[in-house]
Amino acid sequence: METFTLNRKEVHRPGLIRAACAGRLTSRQVARALGVSLRQVRRLKRRFEAGGAAALTHRSRGRPSPRRLAPTLLDEVSRLMTTAYAGFNDQHLTEKLHEVHGLRMSRESVRRLRRRLGVPAARTRRAPQARRRRTPEAARGALVQIDGSPFAWFGARGPSCVLLGAIDDATSEILALHFRPTEDVHGYATLFHQLFTMHGLPLALYGDRFGALVRNDRHWSLEEELAGAQFPTHLGRILQDLGVGYIAAQSPQAKGRVERLWATLQDRLVSELRLRGITTLDAAHAYVPAFIADFNRRFGKAPASPHAVWRRPPRTLALSLGCRYRRVVARDNTVTLGPRWVQMRGPRSYAGVTVEVRELLDGRLVVMHEGVVRGHAPSPGAGFILKPRRAPRGDRRPSRARPAPRLPVRLPRLAAPTHTGRRPLANHPWVRAQEREIRRIEQRTGRTFSRRSDSGHFH
Repeated sequence: METFTLNRKEVHRPGLIRAACAGRLTSRQVARALGVSLRQVRRLKRRFEAGGAAALTHRSRGRPSPRRLAPTLLDEVSRLMTTAYAGFNDQHLTEKLHEVHGLRMSRESVRRLRRRLGVPAARTRRAPQARRRRTPEAARGALVQIDGSPFAWFGARGPSCVLLGAIDDATSEILALHFRPTEDVHGYATLFHQLFTMHGLPLALYGDRFGALVRNDRHWSLEEELAGAQFPTHLGRILQDLGVGYIAAQSPQAKGRVERLWATLQDRLVSELRLRGITTLDAAHAYVPAFIADFNRRFGKAPASPHAVWRRPPRTLALSLGCRYRRVVARDNTVTLGPRWVQMRGPRSYAGVTVEVRELLDGRLVVMHEGVVRGHAPSPGAGFILKPRRAPRGDRRPSRARPAPRLPVRLPRLAAPTHTGRRPLANHPWVRAQEREIRRIEQRTGRTFSRRSDSGHFH
């Protein structure tokens, strides 16, 4: 007995064609029921009369597809997928096969081959969720999102570090990237320098509530209470001096554009660094510009408004990028900041004058008085790292607290105790005086008195 299979489209054909051949249904009725043309029904009737129900199956079943990929191509892609490009996602691997090796394959073909080899997906896909997204800004430079992502960017080959990045809200283009061992003031100041010099000053920055960017403490000094607001951090002073606003997000989802950027970079950038054998921060910084150009070409989008709103940075931008402290000039006309000191310039003596000392990003010390540079000291070296020496609220040194008055030392009691806490003892002066008075009355009158607990006397 012959066995054959029919798919869902073909399972109703034998009964309908048999009824048409027996004259119970017309060819037009069968064509309407199967959704085919009248000529196709006539062909099916001839095939059924010649070969029975098995002849109604599709004739290309079991034949290899004329559009199938060559076995040599599949073997080459399988080798690259498991060796050089291990861990690449399907779209990234498809791009590399076309650009580097000249192998043209669709993303779906790469996905099917990966599943056939049993290689898991680099990123699991989740069902889409209902969200309400914020409308992006219309022009370039209106809003820039910044953030830092600690991740094993070099895998096990290099040091663990943090990648600081800035992305334009209107175009989703990467504006600056910088690797740092930790997320610190020096890293964000360097990121600001790259952003402001390469593109300009944006209207506002959008980031998280990192302690170096915004004040998270509940301490209010007397000056802050009088001003009605907390003083900004060192980075906040930089943005305030340049006229750049800062928006602190209340949740990671609020700045989702830069958060999604990290998900992409942790996939693509890590693979590109591994492919080029980059294991140091200097080599990564040298490769970053080429990666940013390629990323923006692929994923950047046109803004709603063609007119950018970037502002030109001031010529004194280097004087703004740094930490600021208030100091009092010493009698020898010098200002000290930790182990470093600056000699004031000019014939005038500034002894006792409060000045502003700025420790810049390159390590220089600059003394400002009434907006004019009054002295400076060179950088200590190329390895200088900008670290806040004191919080902005600690610029003014607290006044010395007066020592508490010392209480006199209690001398030891020399006499015996005269009171129990409730009633006086027999050696109390009052009790002795009362006893002497009673004895004097007894001697004079000859009468005897008895002392009761309620201080009454009777005879």
